[in-house]
Amino acid sequence: MPKADSLQGSLDLLVLKTLSRRPGLHGYAIMTAIRERSDDVLRVEEGSLYPALHRMEEAGWLRAEWVTKDNGRRARAYALTKAGEKQLEAEESRWEAVTVAVQRVLRTV
Repeated sequence: MPKADSLQGSLDLLVLKTLSRRPGLHGYAIMTAIRERSDDVLRVEEGSLYPALHRMEEAGWLRAEWVTKDNGRRARAYALTKAGEKQLEAEESRWEAVTVAVQRVLRTV
């Protein structure tokens, strides 16, 4: 079971990638999608997700709009902007480099 801080440094990547696949998700749906896609290994907490969504929106990576869900409740739905798509590319490249470096260290005797 991963530690609580195991998502540190990867939350932006996970959110951006999730929204690139499924634009228009609201916060709880993003948390659920990450948990389900990772087979229950990665869990994003509300206290981390919502500040990150606001930060990414302020940075221009996401746009948000209020929508009314089937149950009549309003929620903010998020989608990537062009800047968000570019940021996703940068985050994926950074993650790949980090993964390769960690694998090198793990294989070194």
